[in-house]
Amino acid sequence: MPELFHRKLERSAVLFVLGIIAAASVGGIVEIAPLFTIDETVEDAPDMRMYTPLELAGRNIYIREGCYACHSQMIRTLRDEVERYGPYSVAVESQYDRPMLWGSKRTGPDLARIGGKYSDFWHVAHLNNPRDVVPESNMPAYRWLARTPLKTNDLHLHLAAQQTLGVPYTAEMIENAASDAYGQATPDTDYAAGVVERYGEETNVSAFDGVTTRVTEMDALVAYLQVLGRLTNAAYENTAAPETKPDPDD
Repeated sequence: MPELFHRKLERSAVLFVLGIIAAASVGGIVEIAPLFTIDETVEDAPDMRMYTPLELAGRNIYIREGCYACHSQMIRTLRDEVERYGPYSVAVESQYDRPMLWGSKRTGPDLARIGGKYSDFWHVAHLNNPRDVVPESNMPAYRWLARTPLKTNDLHLHLAAQQTLGVPYTAEMIENAASDAYGQATPDTDYAAGVVERYGEETNVSAFDGVTTRVTEMDALVAYLQVLGRLTNAAYENTAAPETKPDPDD
């Protein structure tokens, strides 16, 4: 009987199209229905902050270099993951990620809580030659990042695009995107105060690559890595062990 029905369905264009529509509708409903309860399922995070222009530029470099293909950014609720990486990821942490970089493959470790775990110097050494700090690493080197000046003249366009997608960047933030990127990587300049004023006291202002006379792609990528897991404390409020949060001064 099933074989006869299947044969009849394949031979009738109308029935076949209706079958496709029905199957697609079920899949669509399964994906769309949860969005109606998103306000109830996504945590509140009053302390949530946005990526600075430099961090956003670093995120773009992270995507460009395909880092997401080997590193996930989502800690599951499994005990071994929580013990290794820290509190499991919560939805609100990805509120301003367009696109999200949760990933599924871990050739390298998960990076959801990498921010503040190591120093800027460690990250620069790791990116220049991973085997200098992790002898068994099979990660490729990214030495050219320290030699490549960061392109900042179009950063305002990146912020404007994110604003269109719902990230609450202000007109002032968009207008000052280039100077804020410079200021975050040059602590001793007047521009540094501007980025802190616009993005908050928690903003990590540092000479990320160790050089203050220019801003490089290395600055941007390290700034991005150092903020992962530190945009909000929501995940630590959901765990019974908030004392496991990495100390940025370590």
